[in-house]
Amino acid sequence: MPRPLFSLLVAVSLAVSLHQFGLAALIHAKAWLAPILVQQAWEKSLAGHGRSVKPWPWADTWPVARLVVPSLGVTRYVLYGDSGHALAFGPGHDSGSAPIGSEGVAVVGGHRDTHFAFLRRLRQGLLVEVELPDRRRRRYQVVETSVVDSSQGLLPVTHSGEQLLLVTCYPFGAINAAGPMRLVVRMAPAENGDGSRLSSDLRA
Repeated sequence: MPRPLFSLLVAVSLAVSLHQFGLAALIHAKAWLAPILVQQAWEKSLAGHGRSVKPWPWADTWPVARLVVPSLGVTRYVLYGDSGHALAFGPGHDSGSAPIGSEGVAVVGGHRDTHFAFLRRLRQGLLVEVELPDRRRRRYQVVETSVVDSSQGLLPVTHSGEQLLLVTCYPFGAINAAGPMRLVVRMAPAENGDGSRLSSDLRA
């Protein structure tokens, strides 16, 4: 092989390798940085009395709630919308469902192998805390878990009143992530012994 051609092939191979390495580094950097930016956006939203704050300028989503499971040491920031782009960075609130913390059924979806992997550990009676952008805090209790076929459009929403549904693909660990089965965790507002709801208002 002529030396000039050999040198050209080496240069091209090196350029391709550097490009692929750069893309891989960018993906890892994005995965590391995104949760930090989402958390910062949430803190700015709290400081701005509920103002929506995007984690980065070109984002089409923003944090709308902070979900905490004290007994499991789990904290998740819920993002607006449940598009594939939003779910890459955290669980997403279905904007077609009720607002979180209000009357009606609020639906939050997330990936089973990342942000919502902990759903397999939720059991009836477990308490889940939700903080909203206006600093209100709501406490929910797991009522039931069920497996439904999403192709049939079946979600356990027959109960009236305020509900929060956490939804993820099922079963956990399945090779095919495109199946129709979903694990649904249904939660209702937790109550004190006198029947009043457990909540706190931290608004300034």
